Amino acid sequence: MANITWSYSSLSLYQQCPKKYYHLKVAKDIKEPLGEAIVFGNTIHKIAEEYVGKGIPIPEKYKEIEPALEAIRNMEGEKLCENKLGLTADLEPCGFFDKKVWWRGIADIIILQGDRALTIDYKTGKKSQYADLKQLEVLSLAIFKHFPQVKKVKAGLMFLFADDFVKADYLPDNQEEAWTPWISEVGQLQSSVENNVWNAKPNFTCRGWCPVTSCVHNQGKNNG
Repeated sequence: MANITWSYSSLSLYQQCPKKYYHLKVAKDIKEPLGEAIVFGNTIHKIAEEYVGKGIPIPEKYKEIEPALEAIRNMEGEKLCENKLGLTADLEPCGFFDKKVWWRGIADIIILQGDRALTIDYKTGKKSQYADLKQLEVLSLAIFKHFPQVKKVKAGLMFLFADDFVKADYLPDNQEEAWTPWISEVGQLQSSVENNVWNAKPNFTCRGWCPVTSCVHNQGKNNG
């Protein structure tokens, strides 16, 4: 059986299109261009990490996000910014770069408060109606593994420029059941790796937003 390592974002990429996943993650013969949204998101995440974790002032042009981040700074508990987590295929905690790592995830911030934990993922989008809570679930499941004293995880997506917060609570009960759909989905990726089958899956990114311009489904200008 081939060893694979996955994250929420890489699994989402595979589910969007196996062929695109192959070129970006396996063959690595194509790179995803850094669009403005990605660059902006990376900038804001860095600013948030430095302000919450180190008290480095927020640049004047981004002062509008300071109240939300200040509220996080003032919360009680041990704050772990940009915390890298790993799990083995046996769902045991391990280092992010461990040789046996199966799942990897980075929490924008984890705040440990005794037997409770708060984890927040910063979002730079201006609309929250399509918020995807699945990433919070898998991250919370990993937190229970890394911090066994935690009996409840309060998780949320903080939309810094929309003044919105989408939240969900997780308990450590029925973890095996909670992991089942994730293991099933990763199994599909595992099958593609072992059989070297990467079928294209046409989707909205085919209309000029996919970097795999050689694909017959790509309708971008670079594909004629």
